[in-house]
Amino acid sequence: MPVTDDATLQEILERETIAVVGCSGTPGKAAHDVPTYLHQHGYDVIPVNPYADELLGREAVDELADVDEEIDVVCVFRPNEEVSSIVDAALERADADVIWTQLGIGDEAATKRAEDAGRTVVQDRCMKVEHRRLMA
Repeated sequence: MPVTDDATLQEILERETIAVVGCSGTPGKAAHDVPTYLHQHGYDVIPVNPYADELLGREAVDELADVDEEIDVVCVFRPNEEVSSIVDAALERADADVIWTQLGIGDEAATKRAEDAGRTVVQDRCMKVEHRRLMA
């Protein structure tokens, strides 16, 4: 069952490195504005977008497997039909122990697979909203 309690959300928000799958360079899109907010609040945001060279002042990578550093949280800004493959990519990593899908995004079967593998899942919640509510 995806995380909904404030204590666990706060614990997740205390982590530092967030890989944002679907990070966008288009201001006004949530996939741009949320990672920008997180970056401005001290998070190490790794943009994952095969169509961008650089986002948030750093090189964008094509997929999670291309991230060389440790990931604390995989934040997903992709359509529901892509969540399953993103979760599978996160499960292939030993480090990405939290998977967070943004508002309106989720996949129950992928969530169950992730939880069965010992990962924590936050589904259909905005990291920016939760950060403002619990941390700011």
